[in-house]
Amino acid sequence: MQSDLYNIGEAAIASCISSKMIRRYEESGLIPKASRSLSDYRVYNGKNVNMLRFIKHARDLGFSVKQISSLLNLWTDQARSSSEVKSLATEHILLLDQKLKELNTMKSELTRLVSCCHGDERPDCPILDSLAQNEI
Repeated sequence: MQSDLYNIGEAAIASCISSKMIRRYEESGLIPKASRSLSDYRVYNGKNVNMLRFIKHARDLGFSVKQISSLLNLWTDQARSSSEVKSLATEHILLLDQKLKELNTMKSELTRLVSCCHGDERPDCPILDSLAQNEI
């Protein structure tokens, strides 16, 4: 094997993305279809692995597959303007802020419910009572 060629297992290790996810990204068109060896195994090159690392980092930052597709297109477009990238990232920050707000609301409510629960041998439990209410 040449040092710049990877089978799917090696590409998975090098990119920290599972083989299953690599196949899924390939099937969805997020990454190009892999070349095939004479024995029909997938073969990835260094550029493919760098793309997978890019995807991994973007996923770690919470970007959706759709957003990552846009980011990949911008990354490979040398004529891009950085304002497009900044706009996409800024939009993502706003979504993260909204999610944080929602998570903090959930945490506050759950903290309140936990503080109301005696957590003893009695069967009554305000946590379960609250979950059983059909208020939305």
